[in-house]
Order: sequence, then C-alpha cells, then structure tokens
Amino acid sequence: MNEHIRYPKVRLIGSDGSQLGVVPTEEAKEKAFEEGLDLVEVSANADPPVCRIMNYDKFRYEQKKKQQEAKKKQTVVETKEIKFRPKTEEHDMNFKIKNIKKFLAAKNKVKITMRFRGREIVYAQTLGLEAMNSIAEALQEDAILLQPPKMEGRQLVMFVGPK
Repeated sequence: MNEHIRYPKVRLIGSDGSQLGVVPTEEAKEKAFEEGLDLVEVSANADPPVCRIMNYDKFRYEQKKKQQEAKKKQTVVETKEIKFRPKTEEHDMNFKIKNIKKFLAAKNKVKITMRFRGREIVYAQTLGLEAMNSIAEALQEDAILLQPPKMEGRQLVMFVGPK
C-alpha cells in the first residue's frame, strides 16, 4: 500500500474501475494522493504488478462485514452420542430414541453406541444387531443412516444424520 510499493512500473486501475495502463509507480502514487485515496497492490504475481486506487480503510471495513455475514450463515453440525447396553429395556430405549429425534431436529448427527461388557460380547451379532436395526427403523422417518451398525472393539456403532 502507498509507500511500501517498490516496483518501477505498475498496471494502474482507477478508483472507478477503469484501466489507466502501465505507469511509473511515482506517477500512480501522485494520482492516488490527488484523489485523496490510497494506492493498493492488488496482484503482485502479474507482470507488471497490478495496483488500484481506492479508499483502503473502506475496503477493509467492507471485507470485515462480508466475513461476518458469511459467519452468520454458516452452520456447525455437531455429533451427539447416545449410548445403549444390550439389556436396555423397551421404555428406556424409547426415551433415548426420543432424545435422538430431538438431536436430529436440531440438525445434528448422532452416533449411536451399544457397549458390550464382559461376556455380553457373545450377543453382539444377535441381540446387538436386532436392537440397532429396531432403532434404525424407529428413526426411518426422521433420519438418514450414514453408517450401518459396525463393530469397533467391544462396541457396536451406528451413525445417523438429519434428513
């Protein structure tokens, strides 16, 4: 910007966006100061480098506003986790399914985990898969199955996401 531009010649763009051609850097600085604006380097990689006459403070302010707008519109998707055991009763299962539906309504992904302790691991392929499939059926209207039930160590894990 201004005095920090050290090139002998630059391609100059006016404050209204018009091309002013290739001019010596000193002349470009003079034109910028006559208009009461700044000479700002836009593209250093070009040959010769491209500079623009603009109000740099106003430009920075507008850039900041654009970033804030983009930040407002961006949504963060969290991954919530619900844990089950193979011997979880029907009522508790329904209560946890209701919580999963709340998470999905808030546009969050849900990791459903069934943990097997000790000798319960024997039931992983029978009771565990049946329970996971019944949960998937109950969530069919509200969710998309992102990852089907899969064993990870002593846990059976399934991911669902909002529709």
